[in-house]
Amino acid sequence: MEITVTEKAAEKLSERTAGKDGFLKLKYDIDGCGCVVSGVAALWLVDELDEDDREIKINAGSIYVEKSKEVFLDETLTIGFSEKANCFQLKSPNQYLNPRMSFFDKTK
Repeated sequence: MEITVTEKAAEKLSERTAGKDGFLKLKYDIDGCGCVVSGVAALWLVDELDEDDREIKINAGSIYVEKSKEVFLDETLTIGFSEKANCFQLKSPNQYLNPRMSFFDKTK
């Protein structure tokens, strides 16, 4: 899996994680979605990694993805930022996986 972070998205991630310790995860969140295939991708800043997390080197450091959820993501991804919508975006060459991706600080 290859993930690229745009310059604007890297800047916004840096702002939101400034002064905080933790790990950045691309989380495929299925809570409240009804079933596993109806998940929503989001960015989480977490204190600890799960056993299932896999590190992926990106141009802005590292991001972690759950191995068991990779099947729902495309092989080549871009994390961007929309100024107009003030949110992150997750897309592949073929589609938007989440055009209004949230960032959640789950650290204590």
